[in-house]
Amino acid sequence: MNVIIKQIELIERIDQLIRLKATGSPTELAYRLDISKTKLYRIINTMRQLNAPVIYDVSLQSFVYEEAVGFKFGFYQRKLNTKELNPLVG
Repeated sequence: MNVIIKQIELIERIDQLIRLKATGSPTELAYRLDISKTKLYRIINTMRQLNAPVIYDVSLQSFVYEEAVGFKFGFYQRKLNTKELNPLVG
């Protein structure tokens, strides 16, 4: 289970740096995250599979999002409506 959590934490960190347009080059980002470039590209590809519009902007020397997106993983509290509380009530 720790592997999944570590992957999510990496995605969250990369997401934060992308939002700041501060990833640097792939080599710099991999070094900053203490991972290989291969692993970095695997994570970026996973983010793309999750519909993150990630591209590398050569002029900024940073990964960026082509459009505004949000990333949230985890459980949070929310109020349930009556139908969700008792699905048998019509």
